[in-house]
Parts: sequence; C-alpha cells; structure tokens
Amino acid sequence: MRRNLVVGNWKMHGSREQVIQLLQGIEAGSAELSTGVEIGVCPPHIHIDLAAELLKSGSIKLGAQNVYSKPEGAFTGEISAAMLAEYGVVYVIVGHSERRAIFSETDRQVALKFQAAQTSKLIPILCVGESLEQRQNGLTDKIVLSQLNAVIEVAGVEALQRAVIAYEPLWAIGTGQTATPEQAQQVHQLLRGHLRQLDRELADVIRIIYGGSVKSANAKDLFSQADIDGGLIGGASLQAEEFISICKSADKE
Repeated sequence: MRRNLVVGNWKMHGSREQVIQLLQGIEAGSAELSTGVEIGVCPPHIHIDLAAELLKSGSIKLGAQNVYSKPEGAFTGEISAAMLAEYGVVYVIVGHSERRAIFSETDRQVALKFQAAQTSKLIPILCVGESLEQRQNGLTDKIVLSQLNAVIEVAGVEALQRAVIAYEPLWAIGTGQTATPEQAQQVHQLLRGHLRQLDRELADVIRIIYGGSVKSANAKDLFSQADIDGGLIGGASLQAEEFISICKSADKE
C-alpha cells in the first residue's frame, strides 16, 4: 500500500524567526500522527541550513523548491543537486507551475532538473498541470501527459520508481479555487493509467499527490480518492496547526 505524503511548499516566505516557530510547531504536531503519513517541508534555499538544524527527529523530511540541471559552473544564483544533498535534503520540487509560467521553464529543462536531482540521490517531486484556458479547451489530458512524457523521454520510465508526481492545476494555485475531488481523481487516474501501460508495477507504487489550494476543510475529501496519495501544500503550510490538520487527513492509521 502506498504511504501518503504531504509536503509543504513555503515558496518565498519566512524570516529566520518565522521558520523557527513554524518548524517547532510542525515538529510538535507531528507527534500526534502515525507512520501512515510522511511529512516534508520545502523552505526557501536560504533557510535550508537552519531547517536542517531544527529537524533533528528525522520524522519530517527536508525538501527544496528548485534545483539547477548542471552539477557546477558559472551559473550565478543557481543551486546544484549535490549542494542540496550535503544539507540533508531528501525531496526537491521540479517543474512547479510558477517556475514554468514565471521563469519560462520548458518541459525539457524540467526533465533535465529531474535527472540531475536523481544523480545526487534526491527524490524529485515532478509537477504537472494545466491552465484554466487549457482545461476549458479540453486539453488537460494532452498537457499533463506531455509534461510527464518529457521526463520519461530523458530519464526513462524506470526513473519514476524514485520519484513523486504532483498534479497541480494552475487555475487552482493561489486562487482559492480547488479542483473538486472528482476532477482531481480523474487526472490522477489518467496519470496512473498511462504509467500502467508502460510499467504495471511502477503504476501501483508511485505516489501521485495533489496540489492546488488544499486546506484542512477539503483535504479529507481529496485524500479519500483512490489515486490521490497526499498533497503538495502551499499557503496552508505556513501555519503549523493548519498544516498538521491536513497531515491528519492524510494519515491512514
């Protein structure tokens, strides 16, 4: 059985003091959870060292929000996968919709970041998702599968054995709108079904999580869907009590 995963993506938020208070709150709240749910947090790069110092229990995994595709070189402002690994990072988000939309990352660039992350033993969280216009034009299936296939073409389908997929409809990120549980399940089922055609064993074990205005109020209904294995949480992960409440909704035990 797949173990649910809930990851907080803090984006560009948090002072040192806020990070300390937030992690202390999440650590304390996680004591109420069973082993039925895995928790991760992705602070801004500048706070990864601080977070690593604070997450001593090992019950909460450390993640990063981005990584560069090259191992080293004259790439001002970028961070390599090897650098992240040195600080105990386990997960790294690649292909988040904000990276694609604001920073114009292509499917090819995302695939190379995915590959670079795995080279340094990091677990990539591959984000796929469509815009509102694309959904309205009936292009959801085409878009999410093309984003997934771009990674498969570069890294091979077997690489997904060591990865997580996050479906995040762009129209539901930071807008307050959320895909209904049925809408989210439909896309999760599509992704898993596509992988089943390529590797049946992989399809059964890979975790596909949902991201898009997840809150404690809707988390239980989302996580109860057959192919939704947790969530990639944005704004709600900046409040320890709210985040832990979401984690409780994903706790299988």
